[in-house]
Amino acid sequence: MTTRITLRTCRKISQVLFLFLFLLLFRLTDYSGFDEIPYAVNIFFRWDPLVAATVLLAAKTFISLLLPALFVIALTIVFGRVFCGWICPMGTLLDGAGKVINPSMQTNYSLRAAKYILLAVILTASFFELQLVGFFDPFSILVRGMTLAVDPVFNLIISGFFDPIYLYAPEWLSNLTEPVYTILKDSVLPHKQSFFQLSSLSGFILIAIIALEKLNRRFWCRNLCPLGGLLALFARFSFYRRFPGIACNDCQHCAPSCRMNAFDTKSGSIRHEECNLCMDCVDDCIKQPSRFTFSTPKNQLPVDISRRTFVGAALAGLSLPLLSKVNAQQMLPSPTLLRPPGAAGGTEFFSKCVRCGECMKVCIQNALQPCFMESGYEGMFTPKLIPRFGYCEFNCTLCGQVCPTGAIGKLSQAEKNTFVIGIALIDKQRCLPFADLSPCIVCEEHCPTHDKAIKFKKVTVINRKGKSIALKQPYVITELCIGCGICENKCPLPGHSAIRVLNNTMSAEEDLFKYGA
Repeated sequence: MTTRITLRTCRKISQVLFLFLFLLLFRLTDYSGFDEIPYAVNIFFRWDPLVAATVLLAAKTFISLLLPALFVIALTIVFGRVFCGWICPMGTLLDGAGKVINPSMQTNYSLRAAKYILLAVILTASFFELQLVGFFDPFSILVRGMTLAVDPVFNLIISGFFDPIYLYAPEWLSNLTEPVYTILKDSVLPHKQSFFQLSSLSGFILIAIIALEKLNRRFWCRNLCPLGGLLALFARFSFYRRFPGIACNDCQHCAPSCRMNAFDTKSGSIRHEECNLCMDCVDDCIKQPSRFTFSTPKNQLPVDISRRTFVGAALAGLSLPLLSKVNAQQMLPSPTLLRPPGAAGGTEFFSKCVRCGECMKVCIQNALQPCFMESGYEGMFTPKLIPRFGYCEFNCTLCGQVCPTGAIGKLSQAEKNTFVIGIALIDKQRCLPFADLSPCIVCEEHCPTHDKAIKFKKVTVINRKGKSIALKQPYVITELCIGCGICENKCPLPGHSAIRVLNNTMSAEEDLFKYGA
């Protein structure tokens, strides 16, 4: 007896393979002991037509990194939304979650217009230099959620299981578990335990999208995914379509069980732009030989959004950039907001950054963290460097290598060693050689620049016991400082460091007033 390989089986195999590829690339987006990532770990973002469209509209320039998105558009014009059904890892995870969650409520109304509304808002806002794609793009949500929440929690659980065995269990047991832990460490665990701000929020967003499966199968894909909306518009011109393009009136298989709700409830006609070619209807057909075949594109039904709604969404997309420009936060830039090395200047960084979290994942010292409201809502989830949490490794260029859009430029080793992130300033009211008249040379010891940016003045002072002592007091040579933050990170004082790395938004007068430099 032979088992027939159905189209549905082929689709499932494709989903598993692409999900495995996605997870493999996610794991390879990590420090491996070398300052070079030879793989295109960001290829899923470069495949994303929505990312390509919004970045090109916002940056007003052609970006060659995003050329693979043209392949997905061509694939969609030929075959329809095959990307959503056969390739997208978010869709695969939702299909898997749907089998566990078992949707119990089938809504009688459609929210499909929502994804087109979001698409219109995002594209219009991008044209006026407000980048919103990172809040709604499925790959940004998935990678950011896994980077900030899932991966750290996964490592914490695995380490929390094996570490006590290694420390407290009998030697024979640890001898059994250590090889297992070593294999996990070399294959699926991250380089080190990471901690991120906004991890709960990022994890909650991902969980909420999965939980929506309780309402409908692929609720996110049907109703809210703007990438799905963009591909749906191209799919209306696709040549590979289901035949017949209508469900039987008394059939209880095709229309009611369609995971994308692609059949119109009144006429029974299929909305080809909503079909993701899951092939369930072909394999389950019991009355007539349903199949997919190449044919001339004909659409019996209009897109699920009226012209008035579309215009309203576009106006909303126009109003958001205008509102962001009058946000008071724009007039009060934070002096401690540091961007990664190689980050584009001015509005270009905001235009290109899709808030994917790839740079934060690959950061060796866990120094890159997501912004909240430091630069307004438009900067939320963009990367910032927090030196007290972790410093920028002097010879590391990984963040620029994994950035899919060029928001963080790829720097050579020589360029990285001289790229200025910020300037270190000494707070004399806290620095031990100034405030306590006690010796400390930690900041100078750790300064990595070839010619030390932190040097000492030898002075003679009277200590609290009334004795005259020789002391080294540090000062910063601003022309040599690159703002890597290792001095702030290694400062031995508890709480705020006595040496702070600031960006270049503060004037010299403010520097003198606040830091006495």
